Amino acid sequence: MSNPDFKPVKKAVLPVAGLGTRFLPATKVIPKEMLPLVDKPLIEHAYNEAIEAGIEQIIFVNSPHKPSLEKHFEEQKHLESDLSEKGKTELLERIHHTNLKPGDVQTVIQEKALGFGHAVWCAHELVGNEPFAIILPDDVFLAEKSCLAQMMEAYNSLGGNMVAVTEIEDTGRYGIIDIENDMGKTVSIRNMIEKPSPEDAPSNTAIMGRYILQPEVFDHLSTFEKGAGGEIQLTDAMLKLIETQPFHGFRYEGERHDCGTRAGFVEATLAYALHNPEFRQGAIEVIEKYHKQINGETSVKHAASA
Repeated sequence: MSNPDFKPVKKAVLPVAGLGTRFLPATKVIPKEMLPLVDKPLIEHAYNEAIEAGIEQIIFVNSPHKPSLEKHFEEQKHLESDLSEKGKTELLERIHHTNLKPGDVQTVIQEKALGFGHAVWCAHELVGNEPFAIILPDDVFLAEKSCLAQMMEAYNSLGGNMVAVTEIEDTGRYGIIDIENDMGKTVSIRNMIEKPSPEDAPSNTAIMGRYILQPEVFDHLSTFEKGAGGEIQLTDAMLKLIETQPFHGFRYEGERHDCGTRAGFVEATLAYALHNPEFRQGAIEVIEKYHKQINGETSVKHAASA
């Protein structure tokens, strides 16, 4: 297989055009990516991960109905003035972190949702002829070093294409890889199958929501070939890359949480609260309270009014 000339990854694509229907009515007006995971919205967690990994330009693939995502990263003078007058310097410093310079975040509009692959393709003009990362804000990773930062270290040695992977139980929910060569931390990929049944799955190693891809993927996406579910699938384009370029799976360190489901969002909130010294004790007290309720030690009525 030919190895493309190595180029550093400086751009990250964040597909954020989804309607968040699983969270209705909460997402009727507020984008799902603005829902708070403890003290930061999901989109800020994704942004922080990109910056930690050395990304210099963020590209939102957004819908025309979610302008608040961009506004979150704009200076809010009235809020800053109010915090300054009240001497709330710590809060002021927190929001300063999200005040970005023009051009640090760019947006392209996906007018019609035609699939994950189509969302990525919408960013092709802004990405240009460079390798790029993809961050799915629904997937959050609790780790000492962010998932994408870990991948960048491996990519800088291997080049090519790379996806975050981990072992799972329910193959029918994920894209599953067929491993050609297992090198421990990384694996070379021979094939990918989207949401196979257990009997058809080539492994139990699944792709999670972090990618580093070469720009040639846009050539395959531009054919607008429909795949599973009648949508343009990124998996189909990645399969074509495997034929000509190195393609690796990376086993990251840390816990992945799926904030695309309500139960997953609740679990992620508890996990992140426990990991944050500011919220840890309060989270422990909440968990202990409801643990007693579940075990019948406290009545539902008493626990609800506590």
